[in-house]
Amino acid sequence: MSRAVEESNRAMLRARDAMDRSYAEPLDIPALARIAHVSEAHFIRTFRATFGETPHRYLQRRRVERAMTLLVETDRDVTDICYAVGFGSLGTFSRTFRQIVGESPTDFRRRRAAAGNVPSCFTKAWTRPSSFG
Repeated sequence: MSRAVEESNRAMLRARDAMDRSYAEPLDIPALARIAHVSEAHFIRTFRATFGETPHRYLQRRRVERAMTLLVETDRDVTDICYAVGFGSLGTFSRTFRQIVGESPTDFRRRRAAAGNVPSCFTKAWTRPSSFG
């Protein structure tokens, strides 16, 4: 790996680490590009090439992952969780959650509560329709 590629990877990791730490804060491309010490357009292209998704999608996924934990581990209202993880509206949160997880936040919470303390990898296998007769 060339020195330039190594430096680029480190810059992208710095920005991704900032997103991981501050996922609930308002983050924008100009701020993240400054963290990586590159232009905005270069940041978006390089982030996607490095991690396989855009910075915006990564941040959305990170926020949804945190919301999933809060839905399972707390009794907080879905709207409260939506704002706590950094979404600006319940509609955007619900739509994004459904796109990433495959069900609404409320359905996710209900299904996980019904499954009890079974690890999610087993829960998904048990709730998936069987392909055997």
